[in-house]
Amino acid sequence: MTGTDHSQLAPTSGGPVVILVNPQMGENIGAAARAMLNCGLSELRIINPRDGWPNERADANSSGALAMMPPVKVFTSTAEAVADLHHVYATTARPRDMVKKVATARGAGLDMRVREAAGQRIGLLFGAERSGLVNDDVAFAGTVITIPLNPGFSSLNLAQAVLLVAYEWMVAGDNTPARQLVDNYSFPATQASMTELNARLEKELQESGFFRAPDMKPTVLRNLHAMFTRAEMTDQEVKTFHGIISALIGKRLK
Repeated sequence: MTGTDHSQLAPTSGGPVVILVNPQMGENIGAAARAMLNCGLSELRIINPRDGWPNERADANSSGALAMMPPVKVFTSTAEAVADLHHVYATTARPRDMVKKVATARGAGLDMRVREAAGQRIGLLFGAERSGLVNDDVAFAGTVITIPLNPGFSSLNLAQAVLLVAYEWMVAGDNTPARQLVDNYSFPATQASMTELNARLEKELQESGFFRAPDMKPTVLRNLHAMFTRAEMTDQEVKTFHGIISALIGKRLK
């Protein structure tokens, strides 16, 4: 999806650190960086990237995200990469032979916000494309994140996994209404103007012979009223509807 507006670029400080363990392809690192910046995250750390760092393919596949983020830090071990963090989340299937708290990405997003508010530094561990995280990496995590997907096909690429978890962190702190009317600065119509529109429509329908079964007239008018109310018309839309009625009347009278 497109729609980037750099004038709307939100601050990218704070939020969980994203740590890619043994990433194999520069393209995937770039795509992960793009997913991070989509969700307002900017601190990327990588451990032993197979193709080295810096990486031209990562830059190209990040769509400019890496250029807008602080320099990527490269480490040789997971222990070094997480040393300054208070809590680490590992994105992996439920580990064997370890007792771990397990959360969905949504639950983890809420938990991350609580920990951030308490001043904790947190990190997200993502494993290599083919093998994922090994248990020695997961041992550093206080929480394992699991993502409920189709059990018959639950494979995600690296950037998809980063996007899913980063998105849940973002929405956990977002106040965007779940549903809203974008009216482009046109104000909702008043009940008085809606009553006037209904009355005019009734009059014109009556004069045009629309009500061929008089006993059905109250039901039809009530349904029309309910339909207009459900539409939540703006004042401009009411004026437009009056214009349509006027145009139809003009044709009828010719």
